[in-house]
Amino acid sequence: MHIIIVGCGNVGQALTQQLSKEGHNITVIEEKSSVVQNVVNSYDVMGIVGNGASYSIMNDAGIEKADLMIAVTDSDELNLLCCLIAKKAGNCHTIARVRNPIYKKEINFIKEELGLSMVINPEEAAASEAERLLKFPSATKIETFARGRAELVKVIIDAKSRLCDLALKDFPADLKKQVIVAAVSRGNEDYIPDGNFILRDQDEITILGSSKNTLGFFKKLGLPTAKVHSTIIIGGGETAYYLAKQLLNFGIKVTIFDKDATRCKELSELLPQALIINGDGTDKDMLLEEGVTSVESFVSLTNLDEENIMLSMYVKSINPKAKLITKVHRVNYGDIIGSLGIGSIIYPKNITADRIVQFVRGMSASADSNIETLYKLNDGRVEALEFIVKAGSPVIGVPLSQLSLRKGILIACISHYGEIISPSGESIIRAGDSVIVVTMLTGLKDINDILENR
Repeated sequence: MHIIIVGCGNVGQALTQQLSKEGHNITVIEEKSSVVQNVVNSYDVMGIVGNGASYSIMNDAGIEKADLMIAVTDSDELNLLCCLIAKKAGNCHTIARVRNPIYKKEINFIKEELGLSMVINPEEAAASEAERLLKFPSATKIETFARGRAELVKVIIDAKSRLCDLALKDFPADLKKQVIVAAVSRGNEDYIPDGNFILRDQDEITILGSSKNTLGFFKKLGLPTAKVHSTIIIGGGETAYYLAKQLLNFGIKVTIFDKDATRCKELSELLPQALIINGDGTDKDMLLEEGVTSVESFVSLTNLDEENIMLSMYVKSINPKAKLITKVHRVNYGDIIGSLGIGSIIYPKNITADRIVQFVRGMSASADSNIETLYKLNDGRVEALEFIVKAGSPVIGVPLSQLSLRKGILIACISHYGEIISPSGESIIRAGDSVIVVTMLTGLKDINDILENR
């Protein structure tokens, strides 16, 4: 497909990298010539220096023949204007990044009036991920499938776990069939495990199952399953606002630090139930005074990756039981951060890019299925996809043990009319089922892509 991306910040570059890797014809538009030059040199894409809201610039980018235009500049208004011009000039699909909470209540109206295919809010999406983790603090990552009925949960195995040094086929009877261990990350290596795979100390496992079974699985492992009751958030930006609002609704005590006095006043009016402190979150004395040694969770959301990482490391040293969540923009920190043991890492630009890539793959899908959900795991090396299977697909009616699956593919979950099934070799996929696939292959567009010789 011919795709135009306006804005080459963190999200724009993540999208450019992913979509160009998947074989699409990409043209980027950005006002900073040095940024355009860097992107063009790094990826096999066309680059245009200019304002994406300019009709002439859009024409130069080939808007009349474009299939999709994605606007991810730092300005909500500019993104919406780019979509309006693209829709009028090329009648293509359009996606806008819109971050301001003011527009949240009006987003359906805006989407309908401008004919937008999709609106994405990175800060709200990042806050939702953080909120799920604070409700289930034993997990390092949680994603949902089948409209919330199934969960993908990542957890680290330690030496004291019942699962340590155990092959998957030898799981205790009370743990078998509860969930599927869909992937394992060990150091820098990733595995789609079979029954002979033996779990080791510090393995990070990805499990899939119904919400009820996942909860039961954690309880039987002796891992905490109750939500946190208190949190300290450093940084009072939009992500902090969205997160605090969700946590307060669950009765969680929230304290927010921000250096900007004007922003603190705004947050006090928007979140009257939260404690808003105008101060530097890196001030250790101030953190200690506000109870950082006893707080149940700590969330670093400043705009500086290094500051977030250092804060989480400090809190880990003085309050090892606290659930830590660290926001990081630069993905190339992934391997380094993973060795620090600072809890859950949130990459807002990856969350946004994943949602948009899901939409793009859905546009390319066959008539046999469509992609409902897509998540990238382990720094993008593993993907979890949810397909809605339509009548006529060759995967229908065949026991899973008889399907010729490509290597590196695992059918991890089936949702049949809302019933969540952890599949066995005898399980059968039916038309209308939601099927969750975990794979180390990338670029799957429909359910048929899991089969050999397709």
